[in-house]
Amino acid sequence: MLETIVFDIGETITRDDRYWGSWADWLDVPRHTLSALVGAVVARGHDNAEALRMLRPGIDVAAEYRAREAAGHGEHLDETDLYPDVRPALSALREQGVRVIVAGNQTPRAGELLRGLDLPADLVVTSGEWGVAKPQPEFFQRVLEVAHAAPDATLYVGDHPVNDVFPAKAAGLRAAHIRRGPWGHLWADDADVVAAADWRIDSLAQLTAIVAG
Repeated sequence: MLETIVFDIGETITRDDRYWGSWADWLDVPRHTLSALVGAVVARGHDNAEALRMLRPGIDVAAEYRAREAAGHGEHLDETDLYPDVRPALSALREQGVRVIVAGNQTPRAGELLRGLDLPADLVVTSGEWGVAKPQPEFFQRVLEVAHAAPDATLYVGDHPVNDVFPAKAAGLRAAHIRRGPWGHLWADDADVVAAADWRIDSLAQLTAIVAG
């Protein structure tokens, strides 16, 4: 029986459109160019930030991030960044008695912004706040610490096999792969993902039926 469900953030809870669009605007390149590069580097198994380095060789991403914040072009999240099934699904899960956690690879600022949206969740936390990021095993150890449930009673939901599905399973958690966003669609029918994921879903609304058994 599932007692806790933990959600990835980017392309599971929130759309990444604004995030990458703001980087493209800051670097003064067409949004489509950066979007295509992000897709290309991730499909090759590289980190998202490699797309920024391809556009600006030698870029210090952390320093550039701080410069954006100082110039008033920092991170922003509002209700329009949430996928439409997020609030209803999370609320329904809590009504079923499930502990709901949002935990993904994001900055401390993103954590503040997400908590400001008052999501129906018991905890919202980011890798930047924990000081450890997916797919490191330590991230999923932290997940289990806050889950308040056994690994096999804890489900991690995400779109990215390498960051979400595979390391969650390696930590003993259950895993659901969501066909959402570019990575979710890219790897939806990958044989390794199909074999590893306990469930494959197209909407967070499907989780209530999974919990109900």
